[in-house]
Amino acid sequence: MNIFLSLFIIFGGGILGGFFFEKIRLPKLVWYIILGVLIGPSVLNIVDDTLLSISSHLRQIALVIILTRSGLSLDIKSLKKIGRPAILMCFLPACFEIAGITIFGPMFLGISYFEALLLGSVLAAVSPAVVVPRMIRLMEEGYGKERCVPELVMAGASCDDIFVIVLFYSFKNLVATSTFDAWSIGQIPISIVSGVALGIGMGFLMVFFIRYLKLNKIVHVVLMLGLSFGMLALENTLKPFFSVSSLLAIIVMAFVVGVFKKEEAKEMQKSYNGLWQGFEILLFALVGVAVDVRYAFSKEGAIIVGLVFVALVFRSLGVLCSIIATKFTWKEKLYIVISYLPKATVQASIGAIALSEGLACGTLVLTAAVVAILITAPLGAILMDNLKNKLLMKEG
Repeated sequence: MNIFLSLFIIFGGGILGGFFFEKIRLPKLVWYIILGVLIGPSVLNIVDDTLLSISSHLRQIALVIILTRSGLSLDIKSLKKIGRPAILMCFLPACFEIAGITIFGPMFLGISYFEALLLGSVLAAVSPAVVVPRMIRLMEEGYGKERCVPELVMAGASCDDIFVIVLFYSFKNLVATSTFDAWSIGQIPISIVSGVALGIGMGFLMVFFIRYLKLNKIVHVVLMLGLSFGMLALENTLKPFFSVSSLLAIIVMAFVVGVFKKEEAKEMQKSYNGLWQGFEILLFALVGVAVDVRYAFSKEGAIIVGLVFVALVFRSLGVLCSIIATKFTWKEKLYIVISYLPKATVQASIGAIALSEGLACGTLVLTAAVVAILITAPLGAILMDNLKNKLLMKEG
């Protein structure tokens, strides 16, 4: 099939089906995945091979857009206002979930502990695509305003993704080499520190360009995309000698621009939001295309469903530990737990990487990512939409 016809089916079918799913109050990204499964090799097999061959690169571009949006939207004032809970929500729930999967993954699925760590890092991220729009709506409607419930969830969800993605790439290297040596462990803090340093440098370079070159708004976006792709290339070039997290650098760069050029950052964020609307359809559809339906409905697929719910229990405990000894009421705490259930964006971005790189657990990881999305995205969205009146106070 012609690649353009494949794209026509994905975008046309995605928009129409997504509109219908929103009408029945389900996340449209669930339809995008279903569409991908239907047109993929395991069902109708009508996707062009050329599109499949570049799907990993398209997913990487989508991930760059996601992280840049998060960096541009991070508000340091909100983090300071909320304090300790906001910091803990950035990493503690994810750590609890990874720990749960590392404990039960080898027992349920017979995988190694390294593979369980990798699987946990894929499943552990909360979805900004599902959570952030709902938190913005809560703020506009005045729900949870007194104790900044929406701000807490938004801030934590944005940083949670960064933390998990950095861990994923570190654990992926451990699985690929099958070694747990000091050098491999040492690469994690090295990649984090070097990524932050690179991001700060590129951020100030971006601020310099905005301040002195007087470029228009569209060129700002193109320039930031170019710098992002350049950092990805730099990471690949340095990989044999030195570890640097280009993805962390991308979000730090965006954050620096947001701090020093707030108005320009807001305009750039609008452009990235527009880019995401297109790449969201492509990303989730391509994830669906890569899914092997036979594996998803096998015995292992059923076990994965159980493991996902076990992981959610661990994640919920992590959320409760993050907000312990705070002024939130028990109803607000329950709503925060619910808000941290949905998975989608990060799972779609990195779920297929292990498979595309030929790791033995690749099919398992991808299937688990899709199962987690299909279970938690609609569950979290429905609960958030229908319980906000019962669990949160409305002001103003």
